[in-house]
Parts: sequence; C-alpha cells; structure tokens
Amino acid sequence: MRSLRDGQRFVRPVHREGPAIRAHREHPGCPAPGDRPLARRGLAVDLGSSRTRVWVPGHGLVPDPVPDDASGRPVRRGRIVDPESCGRLLGRIADAALGPDRSDSVIVLSHPVLAGAGHRTEAHRLLAALGPTRVLVLNSARAAAAYAGPQDSGPLLVVDMGAELTEVTLLVNGMVADARQAETGLSDLDPATLPAALVRTVLDMIMSMWRQDRHGTVLGALRKGPVLAGGGALRPDITDRLALRLGVRLRLADDPSTTVVRGAGLILSSVLRHAATPAALPGPPR
Repeated sequence: MRSLRDGQRFVRPVHREGPAIRAHREHPGCPAPGDRPLARRGLAVDLGSSRTRVWVPGHGLVPDPVPDDASGRPVRRGRIVDPESCGRLLGRIADAALGPDRSDSVIVLSHPVLAGAGHRTEAHRLLAALGPTRVLVLNSARAAAAYAGPQDSGPLLVVDMGAELTEVTLLVNGMVADARQAETGLSDLDPATLPAALVRTVLDMIMSMWRQDRHGTVLGALRKGPVLAGGGALRPDITDRLALRLGVRLRLADDPSTTVVRGAGLILSSVLRHAATPAALPGPPR
C-alpha cells in the first residue's frame, strides 16, 4: 500500500509561493492577473487502466476510443507503461475531438493521486506534443470532488475503486492532505469474494489514515460522507457493505464510473471561461 507518508515512495511538495500565486497554481481554472481569453476548445481525459473516458464541452461524454491493434494496454495500474502506444491513443482522441489544428485548445488529463512524478511528467509530455495551447494534469480525487463533492470547504474523503487500482484520498480545502493506494481492483479479485475483499481494502486504508490523524480531519470527512468514484461504486454489494461498516452516508454521483472525467470536464469548462494567454506552454508538473 502506497501512502503520502511513505517518504521513500512519495514526497509531499513544499509550496513556498505567496497565497495568490499558490491559489492560481493549485486551482487551474483561476486566471492570473492580466491574462486575457485565448483558448476556445478543449477536452478532458480520464486515462484508466481498463478504459479511457473523454468529455468534450458542448457534447459531454463521447464514445470510448477504440485502441488500434498495436496499442494494447498502454496504462496499467494507473500508470503509463507504453508511452508510444499511449501517445497514439491520445492523438486519435485529439484528432476526433479537436481536429488537426489544436492551437486554440486546452487538454485536461486526470491521474491517480499517487501515480508519481514520472507518470505526471510523461502524461504532460505526451499531451504537449499534441499541440494544444495549454495542458493541465490534475489528480483524480480533485476531479471527483469537483463533480460529486460538497461545495463547502473542509475535509473530504474520496474513495476511487477502479479496475486495477483503489485509492482513498483525504482532501482539506481542495488540497491533498493524505492518500493511500492499493494496487488491486475489480479485475483482480475473485468474483465470489470481491465485495468483502474490496471493502476490507478500503477500510484498512481509511483506518490507516485515522490512526495517523492528529487533528480530527478524517472523522470530519467521514461525518460529511465519503465521495465514491470508479466502477466499484456501481456495485450495491460493495457500497451497501461499505456504508454499513463505516456507519455513514456515502456520496455517489449519477454515474460514479464517470465522476472523474466529468469533474475534469467541469474544471476544463472553468478554464475555457477564463482562458489565459500563456507566454509559452506550461512546463511539466513537479
């Protein structure tokens, strides 16, 4: 299980910017002073291990792109394992949604919270090569919270149960305060034992956070109700058991399996409404 507190695997970034700069950096929809509109089109992508979901302003969700014979599965366990195939897949998505000229567009891509700097940098590089005006790479917990989370500030738990990855993330005022990841998901478990095994995995991660929480934020997030995302949230045999074990109300969107890409789409829409004119394409995330 990976964790924000595991210093050998993940290092929490230290922000030294002032409040105004930090707000702009951490909330990609916020324009910087003096910026003026430029980008007019865009697409949001949730690059999953089992399928890729795409959201386009004005059209909503679009059909899943069909990988070519050479693409195989370029993403495994939430990480890009075949950059060349992934680049071809993203290129076909961009061609279908934006056409060959993408100079006035924004592309938003979500990634697992604990995907690591290498994955984020690779994703940014592949997207930048497509020629958009701006690239935004954000974590899936913030995207899910943007779509299904409560609008008030404070702590929020996001539980994302995917095909090959399960993550629990604690957000505080929209920022990642803690996270846990298990490299297992719906496609890994025996169908007969899947509900109990997946619920136990999620509970173990939440309890691990709770034991290390000195400020009561996990308890506050539980009382507010965790946000569920991913294919596991479509399974009542999982969600009912999880609600019973936690003793709290769970928050589910209309279609939890598309919560992340819809949230990324909302962030994209905000960016397009307040599009900035960058001097150059932003560099890869650090």
